[in-house]
Amino acid sequence: MQPRVLPSEDGKDSSQRTQSRVFPARILKFLTLFVVLGFGFFVFSVYMTRYFDLQTIGFQARPVIKPCIEEEQSDLRRWIKPPRSLMHKMSEEELFWRASFVPQVKKYPFKRVPKVAFMFLTKGPLPLFPLWEKFFKGHEELYSIYIHSLPDYQPNFPPSSVFYNRQIPSKVAEWGKMNMCDAERRLLANALLDLSNEWFVLLSESCIPLYNFSIIYQYLMRSRYSFVGSFDDPGPYGRGRYNLRMAPEIDITQWRKGAQWFEVNRKLAIDIVRDTKYYPKFKEFCKPSCYVDEHYFPTMLTIESPHLIANRTLTWVDWSRGGAHPATFGKGDITEAFLKKIFEGKSCLYNDQPSSVCFLFARKFAPSAMAPLLQFAPSLLGFE
Repeated sequence: MQPRVLPSEDGKDSSQRTQSRVFPARILKFLTLFVVLGFGFFVFSVYMTRYFDLQTIGFQARPVIKPCIEEEQSDLRRWIKPPRSLMHKMSEEELFWRASFVPQVKKYPFKRVPKVAFMFLTKGPLPLFPLWEKFFKGHEELYSIYIHSLPDYQPNFPPSSVFYNRQIPSKVAEWGKMNMCDAERRLLANALLDLSNEWFVLLSESCIPLYNFSIIYQYLMRSRYSFVGSFDDPGPYGRGRYNLRMAPEIDITQWRKGAQWFEVNRKLAIDIVRDTKYYPKFKEFCKPSCYVDEHYFPTMLTIESPHLIANRTLTWVDWSRGGAHPATFGKGDITEAFLKKIFEGKSCLYNDQPSSVCFLFARKFAPSAMAPLLQFAPSLLGFE
């Protein structure tokens, strides 16, 4: 009986067993390499993604984050910063409403340097502006300028001038008519938009300062009263202009007269702008022969705030020549003796105490007076 030897089958089984051991090892190596490469690529991808994301975030950090900070800061700046441009598109109703805002908290949450608003009511050019520029020089943080002229007038001040771009939206203003008071209220309303303005001085193109800026600034800031001319005139040019139909808001005993040119603090400026009680009466019953600009503000403020006005103006004029208008002074009038006469021999009350400084401004001066005024400014007016 032959032995059962199956070499061919034994060989086949051996080869298969060997291949079965080798083939999985190769796959394992390949898979291991694939996993290692895949993991390496994954790590590399994560690193690069984070790197470029950080670069992007870093690049975008300024424009994304900074505007948020600026926006937060601008919430307060919006209220305390004066408008960049005085020319706006607000209606008068909107302007007066905005200008009449009054903070109820008296302490300011920012450093406020009080300024004087110099408001020029003029038909067109300011022929004496070189004198005023010398007056303003060096005091840029303490004043602001507003000009109301005829709406079709185009000023030509150079960019270096303090009067450059200081025009406000204007309308026609006629002597003796209500639109003259409208122009004055318009000036006040625009100036009130700057919260730093504490005093408001109404001037014409023929006005000049009588002292240097520092003296005028301190005189106004230390005053407990606003300066509005107001007196009871029993004659035909005073009470004779009163209309009985103004009652009961205005009684004849409350009727007052005064100069058009005033110097008021912020409280009274707001009172003038927000008035809706007396304005309609004057507009309807104080027609041209009444000369409303001589009666509206003096009467209204005497009724509402008699304890806050000094009953005098700080603007000097000369009525000695007679007529409906004060005297106008030209080149031939401007002498040292003439200017000294304006300063000397005056007596008034300042903060309820006697004072010889009664006027800070003067009018009316013609364009020809410019040269001699510039000549005397250093020695008599106190500025160069």
